[in-house]
Amino acid sequence: MRIVFLCIENSNRSQMAEAFGHMYAPASVEISSAGSKPSGKVNPKAVEAMQELGYDMAAHKSKGLDVLPAGEFDVAVTMGCGDSCPTLKAKRRIDWQIPDPKVLSPNDYRQVRDLIGRMVQALLSECAAGR
Repeated sequence: MRIVFLCIENSNRSQMAEAFGHMYAPASVEISSAGSKPSGKVNPKAVEAMQELGYDMAAHKSKGLDVLPAGEFDVAVTMGCGDSCPTLKAKRRIDWQIPDPKVLSPNDYRQVRDLIGRMVQALLSECAAGR
């Protein structure tokens, strides 16, 4: 199973989704994230928000579609950013309407983080049930 989380900058939502994927997915599930126009850095708010949950994102990098592993993904999830990444091959595409948290207060940022965590868990459960 291969899942990729996508947004434009790959600095907030998709990075946290990737982190939750690493936290919750079994080792047999390959988790990636990327952006169509990567910012080049992960938002420090995202790093701090995930650190609060015990996940260290310090080594995460904002990356583009060109560095994703070759081949087709089972699921490609866009994060409500209006970017469908049509050149990316995926058996299934999902768009999660998640607000961009980069300008939100710390408490509102945490709410978005927690929403992403719940959605990643639900997706992983759904994928496991469908196997």
